[in-house]
Amino acid sequence: MSFDTMTKSPQPARKPIPAAIAARRSIPAAMAAHAPIAAILLLALLLRLDGLGFGLPALNDPDEPLFMMTAIDMLARHSLNPQWFGHPGTVTLYGLALVMLLVAVLGIARGRFADASAFAGAVYADPGIVFLPARLFIVASGLACVWLTYRIGRRLWGRRAGLAAALVLAVNPVHITWSQVIRTDMQASAFMLACVLCAIAIHRQGRLRDIVLAGLFAGLAVATKWPAAAILLCPLCAGLSAGLRARRPGGLARALLVVPVAVAALLAVSPYLLIDHATVLRDLTAEARPMHPGATGHGFLGNIAWYGEGPLAASFGVLGLVAAVGGAILAAWGDRAWRIAVCPGFALFLLVVSTQHLIWERWLVPVLPFLALGLGWSLDRAVGAIASWRGRLAGQLALLALLALVLTPMLATVGQRAEERRHDTRQLASVWLRGHVPPGSSILVEHAAIDLLRGPWTVLFPLGSAGCIDARAILQRRVSAPEVEKSRGGQPVVDLGHVAPALIDTCRADYAVLSHYERYRAERATYPGEYARYADLIAGGRVVRTFAPVAGQVGGPPVEIVRLRKAR
Repeated sequence: MSFDTMTKSPQPARKPIPAAIAARRSIPAAMAAHAPIAAILLLALLLRLDGLGFGLPALNDPDEPLFMMTAIDMLARHSLNPQWFGHPGTVTLYGLALVMLLVAVLGIARGRFADASAFAGAVYADPGIVFLPARLFIVASGLACVWLTYRIGRRLWGRRAGLAAALVLAVNPVHITWSQVIRTDMQASAFMLACVLCAIAIHRQGRLRDIVLAGLFAGLAVATKWPAAAILLCPLCAGLSAGLRARRPGGLARALLVVPVAVAALLAVSPYLLIDHATVLRDLTAEARPMHPGATGHGFLGNIAWYGEGPLAASFGVLGLVAAVGGAILAAWGDRAWRIAVCPGFALFLLVVSTQHLIWERWLVPVLPFLALGLGWSLDRAVGAIASWRGRLAGQLALLALLALVLTPMLATVGQRAEERRHDTRQLASVWLRGHVPPGSSILVEHAAIDLLRGPWTVLFPLGSAGCIDARAILQRRVSAPEVEKSRGGQPVVDLGHVAPALIDTCRADYAVLSHYERYRAERATYPGEYARYADLIAGGRVVRTFAPVAGQVGGPPVEIVRLRKAR
């Protein structure tokens, strides 16, 4: 026995810490670990709630009412058949129907509505009753995108890269804009990201469970928006790579299993794609139009340039976009999981949307998380290099400086877009009309100006083959989505330019509020018939007020209020 052993008093054995106490001690550590992403999600939520009720009770987005009316029709018919498959939008429509059902049940339980019929009547009189909760549903999908982007970045490159990517997406102005609009893009993007997360797991472990989950999420994504099918390339490439590395019998066949699983998930969620295939073909034909006023494409290279100079530059700023694209490319050079399990699907998706005849900002929504991850990689590598060179404190200071450099222009654009939503040309026109149009007058409007229905006027709305109809009367009898689609006749826009020529006289009113006229005036060589309808209606009239959009201050399209000549 050594001298030290003899002289040291024996130490009492430590008692094991009870599990309950250990769990309580771990709670603060867990909270601290999750605090950064929780703060980012809170910031994302606050930015997406700002101005969420834009326009209401008027409906500024032309497609929001069609989605909501389709969901209302499903509830009224007690049917799961949407009878519309243009996007196809099935998952979103089911979600919207569920939101409406919950609002109705709560409203009836609290005595706000006497029954389902009273609820439907109240909704047609004030769409905000269901539109605001429905927009919250889309906001939740946007938050899911931020969370999944964090998970992907953390899984690939670590916590710092994941947090940076999530923060970039949280403050992305284009992502915020389309998180507030009732459409399919945000929900499809969330399913695509969930599929990518599974693809990364397939690449690393090659488990059957992850293959099945990837197929499930891919099927849900396609049932929400057709072009999301491109994301299947991620688990396919990941599975084939894992099978080749493992060299196990049947590995390649198992990787291909993701395709039938996705198809099965698609048809399980939307069986009416088969049952009502004639409607599917009709709607797909209508969606595949070659031209759209103000949104006709410029060919593949022209579309790429438009997306880069427009939505993407607005999303990230020029410096941020360069860092995002550069990061995505450089990460693919050195990270096999990113190159095989992530890049193929997003690259194919971008290729698909860039080869379309039309160009829309919202089509880039699924690409934004991918570029946010590229930017997160760039920030993480830059900070890591500085920290290894000058120390940890220098790295932390560099991270703050780089974030400020990248996020400042993005936040400036966020503020400008929020201001534009609060001051829209269409709502400014309504304010002017309420102060200047005598009671008993008739007003023709091209947008869903439900805010004017409370005034002492007759409000007319153009509806294709139905001519210009009394908006108050058609809402009171609760017009259905199929009726609107039938009158629309597959035309891209519901406006004066697409009213049946023989019915143009039904549109003659005392005043006309024209929110689409400028598009046709700018492209009258392409749309001579549509422009002629405007020219015929306003001939001899007088423009009494114009509201033009101002960047960072006033949003919406150019609006002209015309005092029309009296009909002969």
